[in-house]
Amino acid sequence: MSESNVVTDADVVLVGAGIMSTTLAVFLKELQPHLKIEIVERLPGEAQESSGAWNNAGTGHAANCELNYTPMRADGSIDIAKALEVNVEFDMSRQFWSYLIKKGAIASPDNFIHPVPHMSFVIGADRQAFLKKRHAAMSAHHCYRGMEYSEDHKKIAEWAPLLMEGRDPGQPVAATRIVSGADVNYGALTSDLLAYLKRMDGFAVHFSQNVTDLRRRPGGGWALDVKNKKTGEKRTIGAKYVFLGAGGGALPLLQKSGIPEAKGFAGFPVSGIWLRCGKTEVVERHTAKVYGMAAQGSPPMSVPHLDTRIIDGKRWLLFGPYAGFSTKFLKHGSLFDLPMSVRPDNLLPLLAVGRDNFPLEEYLVGQVLQSNSHRFKALRDFYPTVKTSDWEFDVAGQRVQIIRKDQAHTGKLEFGTEIVHSADSSIVALLGASPGASTAVWIMVHMLENCFHEQLVGHWVPKLKEMIPSYGHDLKTDAALTERVRRDTAEVLGLHTV
Repeated sequence: MSESNVVTDADVVLVGAGIMSTTLAVFLKELQPHLKIEIVERLPGEAQESSGAWNNAGTGHAANCELNYTPMRADGSIDIAKALEVNVEFDMSRQFWSYLIKKGAIASPDNFIHPVPHMSFVIGADRQAFLKKRHAAMSAHHCYRGMEYSEDHKKIAEWAPLLMEGRDPGQPVAATRIVSGADVNYGALTSDLLAYLKRMDGFAVHFSQNVTDLRRRPGGGWALDVKNKKTGEKRTIGAKYVFLGAGGGALPLLQKSGIPEAKGFAGFPVSGIWLRCGKTEVVERHTAKVYGMAAQGSPPMSVPHLDTRIIDGKRWLLFGPYAGFSTKFLKHGSLFDLPMSVRPDNLLPLLAVGRDNFPLEEYLVGQVLQSNSHRFKALRDFYPTVKTSDWEFDVAGQRVQIIRKDQAHTGKLEFGTEIVHSADSSIVALLGASPGASTAVWIMVHMLENCFHEQLVGHWVPKLKEMIPSYGHDLKTDAALTERVRRDTAEVLGLHTV
């Protein structure tokens, strides 16, 4: 870039100052303190996109209450495999955060995590039967020990009064509850991690700076062209390793990298809207995260839930999110994000997904066209005596679901998280949305295992076991270790145990 007047070098450059990049940066500095690390963020501060508290639907996901993680098999039994995976992945987050608190890297857990029971709630006899089967399958496993089930209106009212007031006493309902759940403010956690990083030598973060291009350097590594959005100054950063953790902004940068592994990937953006209530007399009467069942054809991020949140020391109730469609890849992005991401190598996958996901498209169009009265009707199914004047609308964060080529070289819509890296692991991108922030620690450990295997085998395993005591063990099969880890982390984080 001939107009650049500043050239700098780093060992690792991370694009995006959200929960993913800050988690990875802390891992790397703990494992190899001498590394020179820079974070580049296009917005004026950290966690202003998907990691922000008002943008993030994933606030303590441990797969306790999310019904989309436990589908019914063809024979009528319940498959809990996905739920178990996410459940123990969240345990890794708890262990890592506990390590940082005990070390003094984070002053107090009260800034970002609080105990909140997790509930599932369904209406109708058929869904009642499903939830009863689900509870039987889950509560039989040690990871879900202590999960309660009830069809009794009075018992459910004790757990969550707002759900039952004004409800027809003859209506068949069912709920499960587990008291060991948590509410996590990932924006506050991101700020805590960043504050710790700023105290370290060899770390820098740059806000209001946009990565405009990146390319391989002839001698190895990468050159990133960066523009200061306030001053217009341009510079180039040289880096041995690059991590693209910029949420929906990661895909366009991955495409600019030109690595063959990026070919065929596309993005499908989904927007959202919350209803939120901060009225004390309402908020204080509901202390739970209550998840319902998603509408047919809807994406996982659209599962309706009435959600206790603690944000900046204040309690709120959120309901939603209501899905929608926007061509932006970021909440503060451009309407040209989607069309500018179309390439010859991903056009067929995009068209194939458009052809094969008509129920999803129909659902999103319906959500966009919904009136406010329809949105409140969905809330009223959860909270029959709701007063609309107590609630306000707020725009949620933007999610970009990943489209990738399948074996037939057409396309498949993915609702998980995808790690894409070059053959030499010098550039890594994190794509996708759910379960996202809640499993950031597991995602980063998984990335380290895949991309830095040599270092792990040689040097990093003992330190990883110090940070995550269960590392190398399977909590899904080790009941005694699971109980010990959960007891220890609950004590440090101020959570409840069962």
